[in-house]
Amino acid sequence: NVTNYLSDIILKEGDDPQRGVLHIIPSTDGDLYMSSESGTWRMFSFVSDSVTFQIIEHPEDFYYTGKAFGKFTRQLNDYPADTLYETIKNFHNTPSRYDDFESAVAQNASGKAEGAAKEIEFVRSRKDFCSLFTNKISDHTLPLRVTHNDTKLNNVLFDRTTVKPVAVVDLDTVMPGLSLYDFGDAIRFGTNPAAEDERDIAKVYCDLNLFEAFARGYLEECGHLLTQEEIAMLPYAGKMMTLECGMRFLADHIAGDVYFKIHRENHNLDRCRTQFKLVKDMEDKEEQIKDIINKLCAEIGI
Repeated sequence: NVTNYLSDIILKEGDDPQRGVLHIIPSTDGDLYMSSESGTWRMFSFVSDSVTFQIIEHPEDFYYTGKAFGKFTRQLNDYPADTLYETIKNFHNTPSRYDDFESAVAQNASGKAEGAAKEIEFVRSRKDFCSLFTNKISDHTLPLRVTHNDTKLNNVLFDRTTVKPVAVVDLDTVMPGLSLYDFGDAIRFGTNPAAEDERDIAKVYCDLNLFEAFARGYLEECGHLLTQEEIAMLPYAGKMMTLECGMRFLADHIAGDVYFKIHRENHNLDRCRTQFKLVKDMEDKEEQIKDIINKLCAEIGI
């Protein structure tokens, strides 16, 4: 439904819907997926002359990533988000993730909770913050939108020649959510120059130049559609998604590494420490982040 809707919007805007959105190819039986012994599969049309990037080499790359996901938000602005399914229940429900974390600590299946006391306290000291967005959903001050929920650089196809964004891909987690989820997860992933599992956390920080690049691209595309409350919450979006991700890594470490694949001892603990260092850096730079958002809104005329 979403891809068909996007195709119509792209056509109305005078662009090529064969390149601007994925098209699901049904099976010979008319099904949208096919199951076999090796798994369940879907087939999409191939977008020719396009490339993906795994790392941000220039701020401009992240600026165009912001434009791609901002355009996704804009083009789906009038789509009835409440008609979509939650493909992963409570995926970005941070208070629910907090409850899962506390349950993992209480059960301590791996026996590793004692060795993560500092990290556990880091999460607990931010318990109230976890409800900031969900409380605003409950009182209807933040609107539900169609959200992608996995807004990484490598989920955007770029034109091989112009290196401009062509289409957003990996739509498995498209569901009702907040614009803040998409904005925040992109900031979490893209502004940290270190690896997600970097052991030397001195290398981990929020690059404000990259933050501004993404925010500019995103707001240029959809800022005029966002409510004042959405804009007011943007400075906290990166922190929320980063805290949530780190909390999930920590919970999995304590539960015995049952969800995220690990490749070394304490891999999920390393991952959570990286996320928490990024959270702390975002907290230290909160006023600068607010200033960037305010400056961009003024420049763009939002």
